[in-house]
Amino acid sequence: MTMALLRLNPITRRRWQRFREIRRGYCSAWLFGLLILLSLCAELLVNHRAIVVHYEGQWFFPTYTQVLPGTTFGLDYSYETDYKALARQFAEDDSGNWVLLPPVPYSPYETDLESDEFPPLPPSLSSGHLLGTDTTGRDVLARLLYGFRIAIAFSLLLLAFEYVIGVCIGCLMGFLGGAFDLILQRLIEIWSNVPFLYVIMIVASVVTPSFWSLLLIMIAFGWTGMTWYMRTATYKENARDYVTAARAVGASGRRIVFRHILPNTVSTIVTFIPFSITAGITALTALDYLGFGLPPPTPSWGELLKQGTDNLESPWIVGSVVIAMTTVLLLATFIGEAIREAFDPRVFQRYE
Repeated sequence: MTMALLRLNPITRRRWQRFREIRRGYCSAWLFGLLILLSLCAELLVNHRAIVVHYEGQWFFPTYTQVLPGTTFGLDYSYETDYKALARQFAEDDSGNWVLLPPVPYSPYETDLESDEFPPLPPSLSSGHLLGTDTTGRDVLARLLYGFRIAIAFSLLLLAFEYVIGVCIGCLMGFLGGAFDLILQRLIEIWSNVPFLYVIMIVASVVTPSFWSLLLIMIAFGWTGMTWYMRTATYKENARDYVTAARAVGASGRRIVFRHILPNTVSTIVTFIPFSITAGITALTALDYLGFGLPPPTPSWGELLKQGTDNLESPWIVGSVVIAMTTVLLLATFIGEAIREAFDPRVFQRYE
């Protein structure tokens, strides 16, 4: 970490130090990163497959390998092994074979129905459903964790594409100006007035929405916001003396943009990142809640929230989603506030 900071320019090092001094944002960044890491390793924490199986002197790792039939472990069926039942059998046989299950041995698609009770079932340590089950008997914690992974992947991809398109077009508008800027302004204003929710409703009525189709629609209508911010920032930087001096010494337009304008507009780009991530998560959750999002049985916070509001007599469903969403949104907000203060152009500015 120290060597990496030594290679950064002085302004970046001061911004990083300022960000670390804002403890609420700095700690929130670590917690948010931990949540993303846990979601990436979800199969090791919440999964119906075993992590490790030791059988007759052989080692098996079912989590990240091909489906292992029951006959692999001496059972009388050829479909995928029920590892919870296998663990109980090995414990009863006391033959030296053993199974290491995840802390929550349920997948987000697995239904666990009790013979004498109807779902949803309340949280229980004995059953392993730490946050209870939903209306079809699926583990709420499993669907929360996998739903977060899908939501964060969706928001990060949405962020990347929106920023690439918005920054490129906005920078060109602010740098070139004139007729190019005027024509694009009118086109973007027209495009921005198209209600994307209606487009999603039309698409959902024709084909089943998928992760990528929703992402493409959101990208198509979401890039315009960053364009306006980038256009304004580029206009401001393009009028400064250091850009005029760069032109006077014969610098090309590409060099002026990439060497001078973009580094000085980075604060505009960076400070919006956490808020754009939360906007992507809430947008996908809202679409899933309204029924225009990812198709069932895809794990989704919006689908869980819909179940919870429809079954308020089972408060663990809606309560789990609300607490999870509130936590994630608060962490992202604290990070955004800290980044905005650390990158405040009134405190740290770079002119070259």
